[in-house]
Amino acid sequence: MTEPQDILLCPGQGAQHAGMGQGWFDAHPVAKQTFAAASKALGFDLAELCFNGPVEQLNRTDMAQVAIYTASVACYQALVEANQLGDTAATAGLSLGEFTALHLAGAYGFTEGLELVRLRGQAMQDAAEASEGSMVAVTGDVSEEKINELCDRARGDGVLVPANFNSGMQVVVSGGKDACERAVDAASDMGFKPTPLVVAGAFHSPLMQPAADRLAAALEDVSWQTPRCPVYSNVTGEPHDPDSSAIREKLVAQLTHPVRWSQSVRHAVDAYPSDVHRYAELAPGKVLAGLMRRIDKQTKVTNFAEPLA
Repeated sequence: MTEPQDILLCPGQGAQHAGMGQGWFDAHPVAKQTFAAASKALGFDLAELCFNGPVEQLNRTDMAQVAIYTASVACYQALVEANQLGDTAATAGLSLGEFTALHLAGAYGFTEGLELVRLRGQAMQDAAEASEGSMVAVTGDVSEEKINELCDRARGDGVLVPANFNSGMQVVVSGGKDACERAVDAASDMGFKPTPLVVAGAFHSPLMQPAADRLAAALEDVSWQTPRCPVYSNVTGEPHDPDSSAIREKLVAQLTHPVRWSQSVRHAVDAYPSDVHRYAELAPGKVLAGLMRRIDKQTKVTNFAEPLA
């Protein structure tokens, strides 16, 4: 048996852009078939939205998530067909990308995953519209202790929590609009660089609890299979327990808890060193390759946002 060699990295929301996935769609019939299957299940032409926008619609949480999931899977299927991937050693995905990672590991079928992602995106969009929430990226030498201190300073009577541990140099905080505004000042006072993010709401915070409740109900109806390889959990930063009930629990918690991407990557690099394994970022983005440079400079990521020449 060939030794596993690829660690698949699956992008999260924010990777969407007009034209996403079109290179794979045009070059590989299997990618075109993946988009066609998604369009049939969703009831609208997803390829048209991904390739031509409008961008305002593509950026909506309920649209961006199904678009990214489909583009990533189409890219993966094309790479397999073209024999450009080896065996899969492990998969990991940032937030939404964790659902892609689970599908690629065989936890559920493509259409089931698409329906889950559609419901998740709609539930998050609804929860965002029902609450006054926002997010702020905090850049600098940001330890977990310091980011917790920042949240304590700025929270007041509202909600403010760490949402994304992207790298040792960037953490995103999430919460109520007023608390996020206070976080900008508090971060500056602490010597960090704050950047308010243009997002629909306070993702990965307690304000997403209504979305978590809806997702929990939907996850009960999935026909789960044991993943073929380790899949990293955003909540723990470590591989999922392969038991389906444990996976469901972590996916629900992910909506209201921080995404520990930096921790996931460090665990993966320790378990699967890059001198033996290749790290591959699937379409449609390049964010994860950039984060890897900040987390572990020695580990190179091959990016497949577009087909390789």
